[in-house]
Order: sequence, then structure tokens, then C-alpha cells
Amino acid sequence: MIGVGILGSGFIAETYVDSLLDARNAELVACSSRGFERAAAFAAKWGPKVTAHKDMEALCADPAVDLVVTALPNEIHLEAVRIAARHAKAVICTKPLARTGREAQEILEIVRRAGVWHGYAESAVFSPNIEKAYQMVKAGGIGDLLTMRAREAHSGPHAPHFWNAELAGGGALLDMGCHTVESARHFFGKDNLVTEVMAWGATMVHGDKTMGEDTAIALLKFAGGQLATIESSWIEKGGMQLRHELVGSAGRIVTDTSVGPVWGFIEKPVGYLVEKADAETGWVYPVPEETRAYGFSQQMRHFCDHFAAGTAPSETFEDGVVVNQIIDACYRSMRAGVWERVKADG
Repeated sequence: MIGVGILGSGFIAETYVDSLLDARNAELVACSSRGFERAAAFAAKWGPKVTAHKDMEALCADPAVDLVVTALPNEIHLEAVRIAARHAKAVICTKPLARTGREAQEILEIVRRAGVWHGYAESAVFSPNIEKAYQMVKAGGIGDLLTMRAREAHSGPHAPHFWNAELAGGGALLDMGCHTVESARHFFGKDNLVTEVMAWGATMVHGDKTMGEDTAIALLKFAGGQLATIESSWIEKGGMQLRHELVGSAGRIVTDTSVGPVWGFIEKPVGYLVEKADAETGWVYPVPEETRAYGFSQQMRHFCDHFAAGTAPSETFEDGVVVNQIIDACYRSMRAGVWERVKADG
């Protein structure tokens, strides 16, 4: 049984632990948080066998921990991976891998030098909707894939650290665009490089909270001639929006995770509905089994199976580096208002 240690105790940490319940060969054995009281409460919630540690160093030194999952704010990823690698622990890091391509490259070099197994936690490509569409595209159902339009939107982050764009490395584009940039690479092929980008972004609503963009659009040109349009928003009311439109020479495919099998009009709150829900009454659109609907469970099973087998997963830190480099180019374009070439040095 793989012993998993979680760094962090916030929303994404809860999601990762929930997804671990679907991995038959792994279990949570340890957790840590920036406050020990939070770590202790987290451990108590998830089981009597979970040890709460005072800090990242103590968790990574725990002999019961085989695999470390970094579920922390962007600015802590580098330190967390460095500590895990120093203790020769395999490590999974939540998206985005880093704040910039250069920082992501440093993280990659750390795990390479230490020779530790690594996985980039990009859940979007593991979601059932995306996986089914991917199979249909690969089977030639819509001919040659030509364009992709992807949109991820909600009304804004639930944790304060996201709003500090200088500390986090960016705004909505980095936070949400990292998902759809990687799904574009997934569909068009990772060996089909993104060569140029053009991006626009603005702070349209949340100027009292952030200096970063709360709305962004990016165009990605691939070496093979394909085009991806990436939309990221922190200004949209009504809960999560997760949509892909794939156009080929012989058809099209649409995925929309936000349109689920349950919806209704309610006058009395009924409890948790969906991540980033803006209202508890009126028209509501709950998403059943969010960790499965969004791909977290499938992702965790994939990682645990590959770690157990000693093989590389389909999403590694190398992928995280490329995503950060593409987003770096988007930010350069956003500032300059022109097409930007993607630079491999971040």
C-alpha cells in the first residue's frame, strides 16, 4: 500500500484526499499545513491512521510517506518540491507547476537531480468528458482536428492568496488557463508544439481585490497549423463553467461539465451544491461526484498505478514546464499587444 502525505489543508487538499478513496493501492497517512491546528483537524477528519505534522520537513521525513502531494499556493511549490526531493520522496504537484517557466524549470531540475518520480496534477485531461472526446478524436470521428475552443469560468477564487497576482504569479489566465492550455496540448499532440500565442487580459470587475487579470483570452498557434482559443474568467456568476468545443474536417464535439444531470429551482438551501456556487437558492446546478466529474479520481488512480509500477505518468513536471512557458508568452503578448513566440527557456 502506497503511503501518501498531503502538503496543505485547503480546498484542493480536500479534493485530492477524496480522490484517494478511489485508489485501491494507496492511502493517506500524513498531512501538514501552515498551521498545526489546521493539520490536526484535517487529520482527524480523514481518519485515525493519519498523522498531522508540524511542517513540510517533518512530513517528508516521515518513513510512512512514499508519495508527497503538494496542494499548496503557487509560491510554495518550489520549496515543497525541494524538501520532498531532499528526502527522496516521489512528488505530485498541483497545477500550475510554478509561477513562471523559469521557476517551473528549476522545479523540474530538482526532481531530475534527485532521481525521484514526479506527476503534474492537471485534472482536466483526466475528466470523463475529455477522455471520451479524446477517444472519439483519436478514432477519427471528426476527421482532422483543426480548432479547439476551451472556456473555464467562475466568479472568483475562494482563497485570498489567489488574488495576490504578484505573489501567485498571475491572475485568471495562470490559475485557470493552465487547465485549458494542457487540454489543447492533449488533443493536438504534445509533439505538435505551440509556436506562437496572442493574448488579451484585463481587470474588469475585481479591481478592489487584485492587480491581476480577472478576464483573459489567448490564441495558441500549433506547429501543425491548428488553433486553440483559451478563455479564462473570474467574473462569471452562476458556478463553474467548463466547456470544450472541438472542430474537425468531418465534424465537431462539445463537452460541457457544467451542464450536469441534476438542476432545479429551490427556495430553501439544501447544503453544498458545487464548487464556486454563487447562490444557494433559485436555479441551481449541482454537480454529483465532483472529484470524479472533474477527473481528480481518475488522475489519482493513474498516478498511483504508475508510481507502483515505476513508470512515468502521462502528466509529468515536463508538461508543467511547457504549460508555464506558454502562459509566460501569453503574458508577454498581453503586455505588448502582439503575437509572441513561445520561448523554451521560460
